[in-house]
This record gives sequence, structure tokens and C-alpha cells, in this order.
Amino acid sequence: MTTVSIRYIVNDVDAAIPFYVEMLGFQLDMHPAPGFASLSKGDLRLLLNRPGAGGAGQAMSDGQIPAPGGWNRFQIEVQDLAATVEKLKKAGCTFRSDIIQGNGGKQILLNDPSGNPIELLQPNEI
Repeated sequence: MTTVSIRYIVNDVDAAIPFYVEMLGFQLDMHPAPGFASLSKGDLRLLLNRPGAGGAGQAMSDGQIPAPGGWNRFQIEVQDLAATVEKLKKAGCTFRSDIIQGNGGKQILLNDPSGNPIELLQPNEI
């Protein structure tokens, strides 16, 4: 069986862990060093790396350093998007967008503490 993981570069692994655990319901599986952590939510494994930490955080041969941000993201389905957004806003979380209606349902882009996007989706009822 092949394990599939998503890796996010974050500015501060210690700050990212409570965001993912407390705000989004991830489980902390491993945090062996300040620059790395492994979390999970169901079948999703999320690896967090600080720039410069471990192999994944090292500079490329052209000198480019991995950095947080971008537009690639993973999606978490929620039962009630409006209630979830309200809870996250009260906790101080920031968003890239307002709630929009897409083809598959209502969605919004949430930023993690380093600016990496997470898409929250409330699917259309079939």
C-alpha cells in the first residue's frame, strides 16, 4: 500500500501545530524536532516543514528556498460552512476569500498561520 502525504512549508512549526489540531481537528503524530511535524486527519497525512529544516526545507540548486503560500491546497468537507467560518473567525483565523458558491457547493479559502491555503467545502445536497 502506498502512503500519500501533503507537505506544507510553514514559518513556524510550533505555531502551525495548534492551528491544525485545535481549529481543524488534526492529530499530532510526530514532532521530533522544531522544524518538522507529521499530522493526520482520517486518511490525510500532513507534513509540516520549516524552511531550512530537513531535506524538504533545503534550498534548491538554483538557490531558491522553499516558502509558504501559493494557491495549491487540500480540501476539508464541513457540514455547516457558515458556522465553521464564524467559529474560525472568532478564534482569529484569516481567510483569502468570502464564502462563494461553486459547482460542487459553498467554499472558502482559509489561511494557516504561514499563509498556506486550506479549502473548506460544504458540498451541494444531492
